[in-house]
Amino acid sequence: MNQSDPTRTQTFPAFLDMQGRRIIIVGGGGNAERKAGRLIQYGARVDVIAEQLSPTMQSCIEDNQLTHIARAWQADDFKGATLVVAASDERQSDAEVGAAAEAAGCWVNVANQPQLSNFLIPSLVDRSPILVAITSSGTSPVLARLLTARIDAFLPHSYSELGKLAERYRDQIRQKIGNWRQRRRFWEQLLNGRIGELILQGRTQNTDQVLEQAIQDYDGDSEAQGEVYLVGAGPGDPDLLSFRALRLMQQCDVVLYDRLVSEPVMSLVNQQAEKIYVGKQRSDHAVPQESINQLLVTHAKRGKRVLRLKGGDPFIFGRGGEEIETLASESVPFQVVPGITAAAGCASYAGIPLTHRDHAQSCLFVTGHLKDNSVDLDWPALTRAQQTVVIYMGLAGLPFICEQLIKHGLPSTHPIAIVSQGTLSNQQVITGTLSTLASLVESEAVKAPTLIIVGEVVTLRDKLAWFETRH
Repeated sequence: MNQSDPTRTQTFPAFLDMQGRRIIIVGGGGNAERKAGRLIQYGARVDVIAEQLSPTMQSCIEDNQLTHIARAWQADDFKGATLVVAASDERQSDAEVGAAAEAAGCWVNVANQPQLSNFLIPSLVDRSPILVAITSSGTSPVLARLLTARIDAFLPHSYSELGKLAERYRDQIRQKIGNWRQRRRFWEQLLNGRIGELILQGRTQNTDQVLEQAIQDYDGDSEAQGEVYLVGAGPGDPDLLSFRALRLMQQCDVVLYDRLVSEPVMSLVNQQAEKIYVGKQRSDHAVPQESINQLLVTHAKRGKRVLRLKGGDPFIFGRGGEEIETLASESVPFQVVPGITAAAGCASYAGIPLTHRDHAQSCLFVTGHLKDNSVDLDWPALTRAQQTVVIYMGLAGLPFICEQLIKHGLPSTHPIAIVSQGTLSNQQVITGTLSTLASLVESEAVKAPTLIIVGEVVTLRDKLAWFETRH
């Protein structure tokens, strides 16, 4: 037998069936009330021993029909109890309760004294029948609560429905698939596949019917049905990813990613996934769009979960519409997860609001080059008053863009900004006017990816810039 690691906590995590079991809480104040609130929801019979009760503890006892023993504790009280919680708010008294209860053969929790406890009450994330328990082994309850809050925020409540589905069909699947390895593979395909995704998206109307058909059709050799996840990776900062985006990134089998997907975002993709770079630049389409479309179809039809990861939002100058047109025509299941588009992300991190009561009542998004690499825009529409214009992929055409905006009516002093590497630690923002920005950008050797913002809102940056000052 291996020797235990001396650096490892000696607390063993376990889940106990408390239905009908007797728990004793010694104490009638705030500590006791908090402990009782954690324990009574799991079906135990709770007795509270205390000579006096706080108003909240009195309400807890009445609301939950607990037994109150209105006297000091006695050693005989602990006979036959499963758990004893010492929570009188008096350290010495609680220590004495703990010693007496342990002598009676009980599991004991002494409030705020983990060294005297032989069981700890963890923080819980409840997605019944799924439970996640977190403990710091009594060393830092605040840290445990912070971690619990993060997991609670990240873990969709629909995991409860996924757990209930598994509970309903466990016996039926066990009878259908006797071999445990094949059964585990079936469950993995089920929970990570289309049925699991439908439940996590809240689309539960036909999941039982679909699952029963999958069980009926199972022959031991069937491949999982593939699916494509078209996911917006945002402008670069991984903290801007949605929870759904992160979940799909971590369960994919194959990822096709763009040049605009940042390295910090790519580091969050499943490390075992096959990674295929399909990035395109203005004058270098190494992987044609048609080939990308076909790669998505091919991998999905092989039963793979295919992540198509695109910078920004897939439907804003990301050609996502073309890709899902192909998937739909090939009957390949897919889902689309929007991302924070570069206009919103870069403008926010640059301290430039896209709309403002005094400066801009509308915002227009355009691309700085078209399919044939020309810059042929609706210039009169871009020069209207009281609006902000955001130009994607306009770095190479910046001098021409500024020239045309002046030619079509904007003053040469009209404010304009360019944001490079937006939302990342090396973000660069240059502001100027239509007559000066091109030369400023040339002298600074600005590199793509960039975003151009045109409008009076640019003048607010000096007052509102926040991101650069954080570093």
